[in-house]
Amino acid sequence: MSYLVLARKWRPRRFAELVGQEHVVRALTNALDTGRVHHAFLFTGTRGVGKTTIARIFAKSLNCERGTSAEPCGECSACRDIDAGRFLDLLEIDAASNTGVDDVREVIENAQYMPSRGRMKVYLIDEVHMLSKAAFNALLKTLEEPPGHVKFLLATTDPQKLPVTVLSRCLQFNLKRLDEDQITGQVNKILAAEGIVAEPGAVRQLARAADGSLRDGLSLLDQAIAYTGSGTAGGGLTDAAVAAMLGTVDRTRVGALLQALADGDGEALMAEVAGLAEFSPDWSSVLEALTDALHRVQVRQLVPAAANEAEGVDLDGLADALRPELVQLWYQMALHGRRDLPLAPSPRAGFEMAVLRMLAFRPAGGEGVRAAPSRSDARREATGAPAAAAASAAEPHGSTGGPAAGMEPPAVATPAREHVREPVRIAVSEPEPELEREPASKPAAVAVPATPTPPSPPAPSTHANANPGLDTADDWLDWVARSPLRGPARMLAEHAGFVGCGDGLLRLSLSADDEMLKLPALVDDIAEALTPLFGARPQLRFESAGAPSESLRQRNERARDERQAAAEDAFLGDPEVQRLIHQHGARLVPDSIRPHDA
Repeated sequence: MSYLVLARKWRPRRFAELVGQEHVVRALTNALDTGRVHHAFLFTGTRGVGKTTIARIFAKSLNCERGTSAEPCGECSACRDIDAGRFLDLLEIDAASNTGVDDVREVIENAQYMPSRGRMKVYLIDEVHMLSKAAFNALLKTLEEPPGHVKFLLATTDPQKLPVTVLSRCLQFNLKRLDEDQITGQVNKILAAEGIVAEPGAVRQLARAADGSLRDGLSLLDQAIAYTGSGTAGGGLTDAAVAAMLGTVDRTRVGALLQALADGDGEALMAEVAGLAEFSPDWSSVLEALTDALHRVQVRQLVPAAANEAEGVDLDGLADALRPELVQLWYQMALHGRRDLPLAPSPRAGFEMAVLRMLAFRPAGGEGVRAAPSRSDARREATGAPAAAAASAAEPHGSTGGPAAGMEPPAVATPAREHVREPVRIAVSEPEPELEREPASKPAAVAVPATPTPPSPPAPSTHANANPGLDTADDWLDWVARSPLRGPARMLAEHAGFVGCGDGLLRLSLSADDEMLKLPALVDDIAEALTPLFGARPQLRFESAGAPSESLRQRNERARDERQAAAEDAFLGDPEVQRLIHQHGARLVPDSIRPHDA
């Protein structure tokens, strides 16, 4: 019994039957109708989109016994022989099997002879990128100036591997991947012609699994017919049967997963995962379906007018219940979950950690969930929110938050996340008064403590004030913190300690390691900045003090270390953190704890 597979039985035999490659058909049709036919064509594109099919139709157009045209008759002996693959003047060469220079030399030698039956001798070289470098070099001359009766049709799925010398000698046509609607339409047409009944959901699954390749879609259709016995009387393609064959997940289960995440129901979430595990799915495909559903939810939120449907997923309910920033966050987590699956102890464990991570980053207290506003409100809210809104989804304000800083995955999915973060927030939100004098990273934005404002400078005089208000080291450090100094001059002032002040003379100390900062021009800049305070230009003297006083830089570093130590003590002293360490083996990532204001 002879059976011809659907991909061969329904291979297009005319340009009009091609699906999704109108741009190529138009160019070739115009070339054939006007007689301006190039001698070398290169067809590129993914597998199963029609490269070889177009080459064969083109060969029929050139050799049809009724004349060269874009509409070969399909009835003459030349057309029938080409369709059957036995036309002597159409030489199909598999470059993957004939990669050497000797194979190409044979082609070159045979190209000199006139065609035996047709008007043109057509060489169809499939997967041409597999030829060796020497073979390409041998072909170049003939490819550039072939005999008038020879046409070269090259096809490849990887044009990047072709030498530019070959690309420059060919007209290149890039064939597009087919979308799901195009594949669905062709599959429905074939099913109707074959007399096979199919549910719409089954056809959609086949079109989605084809991934842009019509040939792959028809091969899967053949497999589905064999799996379901649809070729027998009364048989048909059902949605459930095709899903079982493909190992895909029911879309309603994806909707249930998202609903459990939106509700913050961990038990329902794990129950859905357990239900999925009974079908032994491809967990990467489940994450892909979850990602697709999140994408459609986001489109429904931000562009409600766009055509957008998702089978088995309540787009309207999820779009109204979730903040757009949280959908974006979950989308990224699903993508990263697919990337990390090979590193997980098992695919199921990797999937569970991905959805648990989404659950952990679902803010408690309703901050990531909203009370069903309209989608137009959602769009305005999402597009008008500042960039910091995205962070609020993962790190909400208030007493709840994401996983504790500094913890590896064992500490991420904690049921009581608010207890992990709160101690750090409290420890750093009430700094000691002496720490408030520390300047920020940009001196212009420093919040200076309540220090007596120096009196307005007196009128310039020839003598400096005896008491300019720099009586103590703290006075000097406060002045440096709010001074207008910039660049190297400010650096020198920040590294200088206070020794004494009087009679227009300011005595400072500088460590031996910082002596290179004491340049005359920088000292003059500091003296100039002090002039309004002293009433005249003061004299600066750097002395070697027995016990140098603390500089502003040293005070800032000490304050920073104290805040860091307080944050680490508060974090490690928290009972929930201790429980994670002792019961679940969580460990602290070194240097990962940061004070709340950092």
